[in-house]
Amino acid sequence: MKQKIIVALIGALLSCSSTRAQTLFSQNEDVISPALDRTYVKALQYLVKNQNADGSWPSQYGNEPAVVGLCVLSILAHGEDPNSGPYRITVHRGLEYILQRQDAKTGYIGSSMYNHGFATLALAECYGAVQDERIGPALQKAVDMILTSQSHNPYSAWRYSPESPDADTTVSGAQMVALFAARNAGIGVPEEAINKALKFFASCQSADGGIGYSGPGGPDSARTAIGVLVFGLARQQKSTTYRAALTWLKSNASNDNPYYHYYLYYAAQAFFRGGPATFDPWNAANIATLNSTQSDDGSWNGQLGPTFSTAASLLSLALNYRLLPIYER
Repeated sequence: MKQKIIVALIGALLSCSSTRAQTLFSQNEDVISPALDRTYVKALQYLVKNQNADGSWPSQYGNEPAVVGLCVLSILAHGEDPNSGPYRITVHRGLEYILQRQDAKTGYIGSSMYNHGFATLALAECYGAVQDERIGPALQKAVDMILTSQSHNPYSAWRYSPESPDADTTVSGAQMVALFAARNAGIGVPEEAINKALKFFASCQSADGGIGYSGPGGPDSARTAIGVLVFGLARQQKSTTYRAALTWLKSNASNDNPYYHYYLYYAAQAFFRGGPATFDPWNAANIATLNSTQSDDGSWNGQLGPTFSTAASLLSLALNYRLLPIYER
């Protein structure tokens, strides 16, 4: 692929300069270094090696459609051809697993809205890229289910089941990102639905700018990163809510989040939306940390298991490639 050729040429040029070759990421030139790409490919090979024949993974949460979807996204985010490239079997197995777990009538994927949101995101990013005529109709049904669930929710947001009478920012974040990705793919998403959900996020903002779980109390870095991201995707960077949340996130970003790799997934996108001055220092530190903590088999492990942790880590690195539509500014 063209992107791979460019990366190879850049790698050859960098090899002529030992100082530059030692840099994992060039903040000034949007360059993917050979070291970063080796880390990424090593993790992809871990996912390929450990995938089950049915498209899932054997480790903790590896059989959840959400995690399968994130694994598929991590491959697409590297610029791999999902139809004829070396990872095509892994991609198509993962998609088949997701499609087989969608309710044909309701469009619901999996057994929770967490699963549904991330699986819908995967369908949206695959739509138009993967040769499978089932993706479009499945994506439309999945989006319709998200919107129907929201219309029945008193907060105009989401929680664990489609019928939940309450809402939280983590489950709602998964639905919001899926809706933005679907809209980018050409699926109709009413602006009113986006605005109503944004009002819920704003209602969960504390006085100091952080975002809480189901209200303004107890903000943390992962939830605040979600808030920054959804307002950024809505192109509301000038809003008071966005600016206060980003300021809070920059002051409270840390490596001690109990769900560290989940935090990384959202934080990378949130800082990226904040612009180069915000993203570049965080990104360089993230690359260094993940490079030093990667296991010999290519995985990362965390509280949610190696499959999720590896996929989330890869997607935090994928902002350097900027190939997925959802990862464009």
